[in-house]
Amino acid sequence: MTLDRFIQIKYKSDDEKVRELVSILRELGLECARTIEEHVDLQFDALKNLRGNLGDDETFIKLVVANSIVSYQLSAKGEQWWWEFSHYFSANPPERGIAEAYADFLPNSRTNRRLVSGKVKRLEKLEPFLERLDMDALKGYYFGGMERLRDDLARALGSKRSAKTVVFAVKMFGYAGRIAFGEFVPYPMGIEIPDDVRINAYTKRFTNEPPVSFWKKVAEKTGIPPLHIDSILWPVLGGNPEVLRRLEEHCEESDAVLGLASL
Repeated sequence: MTLDRFIQIKYKSDDEKVRELVSILRELGLECARTIEEHVDLQFDALKNLRGNLGDDETFIKLVVANSIVSYQLSAKGEQWWWEFSHYFSANPPERGIAEAYADFLPNSRTNRRLVSGKVKRLEKLEPFLERLDMDALKGYYFGGMERLRDDLARALGSKRSAKTVVFAVKMFGYAGRIAFGEFVPYPMGIEIPDDVRINAYTKRFTNEPPVSFWKKVAEKTGIPPLHIDSILWPVLGGNPEVLRRLEEHCEESDAVLGLASL
């Protein structure tokens, strides 16, 4: 047994900046996050396009989860990757299984062509789990079971529950479920923010605390679940001109959102 559980680690933080961050996020609220997700995020549009073309909600949701698991070490921006995914599977629905479909897709991808063999192996590990799911199971995960989905994905992949691709897969599953089931279900407070390079760098403006634990505390103070905080921060940290245009067009609080960049 180690002493870690008995030691209270004290992290340095800029308390004034943290208070300002919390104040802005609390003012923006959950509805701002939802607006950004559904009207600003280009990935949401890519999923709507795929769902409309596939005409098969079960395959649609499973593809979204699978795609999330291989969304790392990209060769282009995430928005470009998700649109390439949408166009490809709109024209080429998987016929012999998801892993095999990706074995054909990834080597010729323009936006996700690194570490192809490792990504296909991850999908081979995940596929037995996905194959067991029917629409009732997927509905169960969406309406009150997203934390259980995170745990089951982590178990299937042999990953930590807080692994970046695992929690990102839950976020994108939430998008897919919202589109397929026609109802908004907020992400649970207990699901961690994806600890990627941009979140890590932004967190260092406020504290040397690990991002996952820091944003969990911010979530508790603001009432906004970590995955929705990620959505609010994403336009600020990404800097995509089209995203910024859409933010200004659709979000009344766009100035406050963009103000997060100056903290």
